[in-house]
Amino acid sequence: MLKNSSIILILLSVFCLTSCKKEDFPEFQTWVPYDETGLIKSNEDHESERLRYKLIQSKVADRNELITTITSQLSGFSEERYNELSPFILEQDIETLQDYISEGKFSYKELTQWYLYRIAKFESDKDLSLNAMISINPKVVMQAEKLDIGDLSNKHPIYGMPVILKDNINTKNMPTTAGAVALMENQSENDAEIVANLKSYGGLVLGKANLSEWANFLCDGCPNGYSAIGGQTLNPYGVREFDTGGSSSGSAVAVAANYATAAVGSETSGSIISPSSQQSVVGLKPTIGILSQDGIIPISSTLDTPGPITKNLRDNSILFSAMASVQNKTLGAKVPWEIEARKDLKGVRLGAYKAYLENPLYQNAMEELKSLGAEIIEIEPKAMNFEGFLELLSGDMKIDLKNYLSAYASENVEVKTTSDVMKFNLKDTTVRIPYGQARFEGIEDLDITDDELNEIRKKLLIAGIEYFENPMQANNLDAILSINNYNAGQAAAAKFPALTVPMGYNESGEPEGLTFITKPYQEPDIYSYAKLYEKASKQRKSPQMYLN
Repeated sequence: MLKNSSIILILLSVFCLTSCKKEDFPEFQTWVPYDETGLIKSNEDHESERLRYKLIQSKVADRNELITTITSQLSGFSEERYNELSPFILEQDIETLQDYISEGKFSYKELTQWYLYRIAKFESDKDLSLNAMISINPKVVMQAEKLDIGDLSNKHPIYGMPVILKDNINTKNMPTTAGAVALMENQSENDAEIVANLKSYGGLVLGKANLSEWANFLCDGCPNGYSAIGGQTLNPYGVREFDTGGSSSGSAVAVAANYATAAVGSETSGSIISPSSQQSVVGLKPTIGILSQDGIIPISSTLDTPGPITKNLRDNSILFSAMASVQNKTLGAKVPWEIEARKDLKGVRLGAYKAYLENPLYQNAMEELKSLGAEIIEIEPKAMNFEGFLELLSGDMKIDLKNYLSAYASENVEVKTTSDVMKFNLKDTTVRIPYGQARFEGIEDLDITDDELNEIRKKLLIAGIEYFENPMQANNLDAILSINNYNAGQAAAAKFPALTVPMGYNESGEPEGLTFITKPYQEPDIYSYAKLYEKASKQRKSPQMYLN
């Protein structure tokens, strides 16, 4: 039973959550939509088509609602306390944060409030806003406060750590929108399985991140990171200058900008690896099937998987283990958060793409790995045949989205199929689909039988496996090294895990990632290789404009 003091503490928390108002924090500007015409015009001739924006701000969401949800939970917190805690929280890893909490420097409640304050600080400023967030958990501070008086013995490292979810992942007390107006009021009754797992270890859901709408399977050639509800996600290393990557754009941006300890993304083909490398953070696309797809708005049940996005490898393995079911059906045991403590990479054989060695950052990474003892073998794999890849995604989404909407969507969601979504969007194309919906049109135009779809699945799986297996077997390789999401498509088809780690910054200052790809269920191996590289190279730098 709770002690009287604990009951009073909780009641006071409830009172504060309902009494603290936005006006109590004048440093947070009231959000007023600004004239973005000049900013859009300045990008209209950008060399990258994906940075030629039509919209930056959301036309349907009120930013003040997000800020008010934050300020209503900041009772007892202040700008002064934010500044006092910043040296202990900003850029710190999970285990360091846990140590500080054990030492009494701050509580889980204050840690959570610090992140909330930071989100409001930047997302209420039109000059610094990254449009990284769609919504905030209205109960997260109360939940953190309960953890402060809970049983702290034998806790998982994720205990009390605020985590942000990509907004295609179901949560009980928050909408799950995929960034789409059609799902703006979608409220699931249950958490996705990975969220339930995270919570079972004491992890906190801080809020939902922006994303490329419908996980980047809506428009063709449109900007990464845009959704009708969240607006245009921006890269903190070069606002409106560098691509965010997609589709887990907001998740990666939130981690890079220190909006949470970690974030969850999802990937079908490149959607974790791409934004993670673009934001100089660590992203894992695990072997398909290790983490549950249950309760996640789908593209393809064949290829979809959630995955962790963090500032470092240790945190990544911690979140990965917390997302996994206690008894993983595939591995037969709980996914460990410990990374093998290798002294060096002697005996490890890594394949390097000969064509990529022209990239100076990639060259430097190869030399760094050699200095750690790894043997680097140059490879030139034969090009993979991707015939049928788009048809697979379209065919799967037509089936899988209908199943999701039937099983999870709340009663007030009117759309039931991809066709319904298309018709809904056509009622207001300027606001709902400013870049069109070519991918959805492709779904509706697809004429394919179940047998033909199964045949495509088999051919792509074989083609993907052969693409990696042939050079790996011929050269006795432990893993293959890529850049950013250059080989995400092949890894997707093969269902191989991929792990990207900050590799440095090119001449323009844009981040790039070194991506480790290996055979299924070998995540512990690539974690151990990448951990040594991370420690030796120390390539990650924080985005300068977001260091205060």
